[in-house]
Amino acid sequence: MIIERDVAVPCDDGLILRADVFRPDDGEPAPVVMTLGPYGKGVEYSDGYAPQWNWLITTYPDILPGSSRSYMAWETVDPEIWVPWGYAVVRVDSRGAGRSPGVLDMLSPREVRDHHDAIEWAARQPWSTGKVGLNGISYYAINQWLVAAQQPPSLAAMIPWEGAGDFYRDWTRHGGIVSNGFLEAWYPRQVVSVQHGNPDGRMDRWQGERATGPEDLSEEELALNRNDPLPEILKRPLDDEFYRDRSPDWSKVTVPFLSAANWAGFGLHPRGNFEAFTQAASAQKWLEAHPGRHEEWFYLPQGMALQKEFLDHFLKGEDNGWDARPPVLLHIRRPFTDKVEVRTHSAWPLENTQWTEVHLDAADMALSFDPVDTEHSVTFDAAGEPLTFLTCPLTAETELTGPLSARLFVSSSTIDADLFVTLQAFAPDGREVEFQGTIDPHTPLAQGWLRASHRKLDVARSLPYRPYHSHDELQPLDPGTIYQLDIEIWPTCIVLPAGYRIALQISGHDFEREEPKDGNEAWVSRGSGPWLHTHPEDRPASIYAGRTTIHTGGSTPSTLLLPVIRS
Repeated sequence: MIIERDVAVPCDDGLILRADVFRPDDGEPAPVVMTLGPYGKGVEYSDGYAPQWNWLITTYPDILPGSSRSYMAWETVDPEIWVPWGYAVVRVDSRGAGRSPGVLDMLSPREVRDHHDAIEWAARQPWSTGKVGLNGISYYAINQWLVAAQQPPSLAAMIPWEGAGDFYRDWTRHGGIVSNGFLEAWYPRQVVSVQHGNPDGRMDRWQGERATGPEDLSEEELALNRNDPLPEILKRPLDDEFYRDRSPDWSKVTVPFLSAANWAGFGLHPRGNFEAFTQAASAQKWLEAHPGRHEEWFYLPQGMALQKEFLDHFLKGEDNGWDARPPVLLHIRRPFTDKVEVRTHSAWPLENTQWTEVHLDAADMALSFDPVDTEHSVTFDAAGEPLTFLTCPLTAETELTGPLSARLFVSSSTIDADLFVTLQAFAPDGREVEFQGTIDPHTPLAQGWLRASHRKLDVARSLPYRPYHSHDELQPLDPGTIYQLDIEIWPTCIVLPAGYRIALQISGHDFEREEPKDGNEAWVSRGSGPWLHTHPEDRPASIYAGRTTIHTGGSTPSTLLLPVIRS
């Protein structure tokens, strides 16, 4: 394997990005697998992300057979696997990050243009066949959607593995509510720490130099050389050009792709993976959904085999049967086990979905499969304990797989209200069904959010099971007046045995259990992980700590729409 460090990648404005290239030593041109992003190409996985690395190799001691694991970087492919498979692996530090100078402005049009230029640069190299593929997790998946919409001629295929799409709806303003918890934890640790010129930045142990480049910039210079996202998000409540510039135009995403979603990634990625599959213009597209941690399935044998088969077909032209695969591959979950059923389908939502309404009844806090004729209401303190509506024990095994929605009739004592809705299930002995999420080990079945003043729907883009809010104007509430709110709940997957009960929790704040259930940090083990909505500028108590009333039955038929799968 030939390794070249800090290779110059020119951008259209003259700035030079820096890349590491790993390629076969047989002298033959190879197709390229690329990532571009801000995490530092020179930061070794085991050094920069030691807890995650130690978990991975402890849980799977035999992971990545044939690799010394010496050239791995966070959320990117392992060159010691992919180069022997006949690929050149290219890792590029994005503008302002790692060894690449310039202004750090994550997911901006400038960064997307740089990504385009890097793809075309790689295609022109003498060691390249001219075909470039993208494959990476998280940030390295999010930006695939964006650059694909620019349609670089040499981009032949891509695998956005757990990658959000809509910058507003997927991860910065859920239902209009600022999602600050993740940004406050992630951005300083994973982005600012490897900003170009950071004198205290991480080390590149492969080269014995700083992964942030040779320049030493002061705190003031570093601040001037980056555009921090949270201040912009806080001052922009509506879906304006700032968010649209960082969100893909699905009609322009035409490249073949494999979109890999995590069932329990609420708050960031899975909505983008599912939306891409249903909305992107690509004629050749596949959807996969899996359980587990964020850094897990990408490196497991089944994940690696899937990636290889897909890219072998589109980058090498191998007739390996990929194009005959059904478009949807799912790993179906059951309670209290890590074992999954692997199943294929022809569509998403699934072709055998039986959309089923269950009706909220405030009289006895029930979820009923029969309509509720009598009107009742129940009031809760938005800053206090949540409400929980519960079905009777299921009379037969029931599978829920797909997107969901809730239609709630709501009034508030103030001019606005935030609604946090959580789908739960309980065993006959009272145990809650929960799963390992991307970060949080105790994730519920599904979550959704909506700020009442953002209730306006984009009728043309809304579906019964996936309301789509325009977020283009604020509509304050008249205290005491009842309003209909249609709330998107992100997709789920669970097979519930007979005797289990389905629950819908409604709250005025994040779903969180009282105490962590294990030794992890509290913010990653209480049910919502780091995806919390707690910023005081966005949620002043004078407005969002009022009293909220849920109205049910009769002329206020609050309902939950479930994707029940017919056997």
